[in-house]
Amino acid sequence: MTVTDRSHGTDRDRVAELSVGLGQMRIAGPRHRLVASGLGSCVAIALYDGTTRLGGLAHIMLPRLAEAHNPLLVTKFADTAIGLMVDEMEKQGADCLRLTAKVFGGGNMFPNLIALGSPMDVGKRNVLTVRETLARLSIPIVAEVVGGAIGRTVVFDTSDGSIEVRTACLAGRMY
Repeated sequence: MTVTDRSHGTDRDRVAELSVGLGQMRIAGPRHRLVASGLGSCVAIALYDGTTRLGGLAHIMLPRLAEAHNPLLVTKFADTAIGLMVDEMEKQGADCLRLTAKVFGGGNMFPNLIALGSPMDVGKRNVLTVRETLARLSIPIVAEVVGGAIGRTVVFDTSDGSIEVRTACLAGRMY
């Protein structure tokens, strides 16, 4: 864990930055930044309870556990990671009725090789499964930046629920 000081060393304004790697999820309270880097076809799903200021970020790689040849890490699948994240957030005090979602990634990093809509378009399949799973859990998507042929890094600030999206060709935008 790295600690970033945003205001000249006062403890009150210190923000802990936690990396969320491929196939991982993390839950954090206020004064944390959860960071998912290198989103190509992967999707970052941020869940947030604005009352408790509890947030969770999952960095999923594949759409469905049932399609896996080796399903050891269930947090790398959209259909299982989201439910696990909701369960863990509820254990830590979040209310599932207050959760909102923001979804990023799901690109087609090889558009010259993989036609849009092809079963090989893992990014699109990831996004569809994320949307279906969130709808089934009645969690509204309040922001979404998906698709394209661009890599992204997502920085989720649990203090206010904001997300900065960084790309290789654009300055960071807030959602």
